[in-house]
Amino acid sequence: MSEPRSKAQHRRRRSRTALAVGVPLALTAAGTFTYGTDLGLLGGSGRQASAAAPAWAADTADGFASVNSLGQNGTYGGRGGQVVTVTTQAELEKYATATQPYVIVVAGTIAMNPVGKEIKVQSDKTIVGRGTAGHIVGGGFFLGQGVHNVIIRNLTIRDAYQGIWNDKDHDFDAIQMDGAHHVWIDHNDLRHMADGLIDVRKDSTNVTVSWNRLSDNNKTFGIGWTENVKTDITIHHNWLRETEQRNPSTDNAAHAHLYNNFLEDAPGTAIKSAYGNYSRGGTKMVLENSLFQGVKNPVIKDSGAAIVQRGNSFSGTSGRNESGGSAFDPKTYYPYSLDKAADLPSILKAGAGPRASIGTTAASTKAAAATTLTVAQDGSGQYRTVQAAVNAVPANNPSRVVIAVKPGTYRELVKVPSNKPHVTIQGTGGSRKDTTIVYNNASGTPKPGGGTYGTGGSATVAVEADDFQARNLTISNDFDEKANQSLDGHQAVALRTAADKVFLDGIIVSGDQDTLLLDTASKDRLGRVYVSNSYVIGNVDFIFGRATAVVDKSVITLKKRWNGTSAGYVTAPSTAANRKGILIANSTVNGDVSAGSFHLGRPWHAGGDASLDPQTTVRNTNLSSAIKSTPWTDMSGFSWKDDRFAEYGNSGAGAGQASTNRPHLSDAQAANQEVGDWLAGWTPSAS
Repeated sequence: MSEPRSKAQHRRRRSRTALAVGVPLALTAAGTFTYGTDLGLLGGSGRQASAAAPAWAADTADGFASVNSLGQNGTYGGRGGQVVTVTTQAELEKYATATQPYVIVVAGTIAMNPVGKEIKVQSDKTIVGRGTAGHIVGGGFFLGQGVHNVIIRNLTIRDAYQGIWNDKDHDFDAIQMDGAHHVWIDHNDLRHMADGLIDVRKDSTNVTVSWNRLSDNNKTFGIGWTENVKTDITIHHNWLRETEQRNPSTDNAAHAHLYNNFLEDAPGTAIKSAYGNYSRGGTKMVLENSLFQGVKNPVIKDSGAAIVQRGNSFSGTSGRNESGGSAFDPKTYYPYSLDKAADLPSILKAGAGPRASIGTTAASTKAAAATTLTVAQDGSGQYRTVQAAVNAVPANNPSRVVIAVKPGTYRELVKVPSNKPHVTIQGTGGSRKDTTIVYNNASGTPKPGGGTYGTGGSATVAVEADDFQARNLTISNDFDEKANQSLDGHQAVALRTAADKVFLDGIIVSGDQDTLLLDTASKDRLGRVYVSNSYVIGNVDFIFGRATAVVDKSVITLKKRWNGTSAGYVTAPSTAANRKGILIANSTVNGDVSAGSFHLGRPWHAGGDASLDPQTTVRNTNLSSAIKSTPWTDMSGFSWKDDRFAEYGNSGAGAGQASTNRPHLSDAQAANQEVGDWLAGWTPSAS
C-alpha cells in the first residue's frame, strides 16, 4: 500500500466525554506498563456478580485510588463478588475477613463487642451502608499490610469515645490502615471516636477520601507514621466541623492532593480547632479551592515540606496560613474538576455523608439488577451475543444499562444506536484480554446487499449513543491485509464512536490501519471521548477523527505493516475549527518497529474540507525511538504547518528539542491544553 492515500480514499472514511483510572507517570516513562495478563480490571479469584448486583456495586474510585500501581488497577472493591446483607457483627466479620471478594451491605446498627474492636478487612471488599441505616457503633475497621482494593462507603461509624479528650490509652479508630493500598473512603459520617477518625499509616498509598462528614473529634485525620515518602492520597469534598487537630496532618506524603474541602470551626461551640491542613516532613501538598471558616492556623507547613495553594478561601481565620515550595500537577495522574470554594457549604451540607439512594431496599436492588444484562456464549447468560443484549436495551433508556460479557471471543458486529444512551459494555474476566469482540470487515469489503462498507462502516463496534462506556475487554479488527491485496480499501476500524461523553476505560483496541475512529454525530456537534488505562494498537492513522478526544495514561503500540515494513502515522485528526482535537497525555508510545519510522500525526481534511483545523497535542508522554525527529507530516495536499500540531514535556528516545519542524507549546500554552480543558466540564466516572 502506498502512502499518502488519495483524497478519494479518504472520502470513503467519512460516515461523530469520577474515584477514575490511570497509570503513574513514573511507570509509563520507565516503559514498565506492559501488555500482560496482570492488567485485567477484575479480580479473577472471586465469584461473578449475581443478577442481584445493584448498580452502585460497579462504582470505582477517583483520585489517587484510581491510579494503577503495585499491581492493582484502580479501586473497585468487591465488584464481581457475591452481594451479601449483614445485620450482626458476626456476619460483618465473616465476610469482611474472607479471602474472596464480597459486596457487603450493612443493613442496620451493629454495636461492636468489645468496644474499640476494629474488624480486619481483607482485600477486594466493598462495605456499604444500606441507605442511611448502616451504623457501626463503638468500633471500626483495620486494613493491614498489603490489603488492597477496599471501598468503605455510605456508613456512619461513631461513638467509641471513652470520655478522655486527648486519649493516649485507647487506639479506637473509625478506619485505620497500616501498609494498605488502593482504598476508597466515600460518603461516610465519621464521629466521636477515642482516637482517629481516619488514620492512613505506614506507607499506605493510593487512597482517596471523598464526600465524608468528619466531626466531634480530637485527632481527626492522620497521615504518615513513617520516614518513607511514599503515600499518594487524594482528599476532596469532605466537611470537617468541630474537630481539633489533624485536619488532616500529612507527614511524608509523596503526593497529597486536597481540594474542595470545607473546614468549619463554628463560634460558640466547645471544640476549638488547633490547626487545619498541616504539611509535615517531606510532604508535597497541592491545596485547591477549599474553604476555611473560623479555623485557627488554617494552613501550616514544616520547613522541609511543600504546599502549593490555589483558589482557597478564608473566612474568620487566624494564625498561620502558609505556602511554599514546589509540589506536583495532579492532572498528570488523573482528571478532576473543581467547585468554587464559596459554594462548598451548600454543596457539602447537601451532599457529604451517607445517602439514602445507595443500597436502600430490596426493591431498589431488584430495580438496579434489571439494568444488568449478561452475555455468555455457553448459554449461561441472558444472551449469547453482545448485539442481542444491545437490542434488548429499551429505546431512550433513562439510566445506566451494564452489559456484562463473560470471557470468550465474540466474532460479531456490534452497534449501539443513538437512541440507546447510558450503555456500558464490560468484560467480566480477570484480564481485558479474556473478553474479545472481533470482526474482519474493511473499507473495501463487499456488503451483502451491494457496495462496500466504507471506512466508518467497517467498524467491529460502532457507538452512536451518548454516555457510552466500555471497560475490561478487547475490541479488534483482524482484517488480513496480506491475503486481500486485490481489495481496494484496507482501512479496517476496530471501534468507531460518534457520540458525546464516551469513556473507554481499561480496554485494548487493536487493528492495523484506522484502528480507532473517534468521530462526532455531525460536524457541528461536540463529541468528547476519554480513553484511559488502555492500549491502542495499529500502524496507519490509527487514532483519527473529528472528536474532542483524550488518550490519557495509556499505551499506544506501533505495529509493523502487513509486509513486515515499519512506517506509519499515529494520529489523523479532522477537527472542526474552534474545537479541540486529539490530546495524548501521560502515556507511552512504543512498539516493535524500526527507529525513526513513525510520524505522530498528519492533518486529515476529510473530503478535502479546507475549513477544518486538525489538532493533535502530545504531552508528558514517553516516546520511543520509533518516532521521527520531524514527527508531523502533510496529507492529501494539506500542510501540517497550517493546522495545530504540537508537543510539550515529552521524554524518551523519540522526544526532541523544539524547532520550526517540531513545535513545542510554551508553559502558558500548555496550561490551557490539559485534560480538563479537553473534557470541558465533564468528569468521566465509571458506572
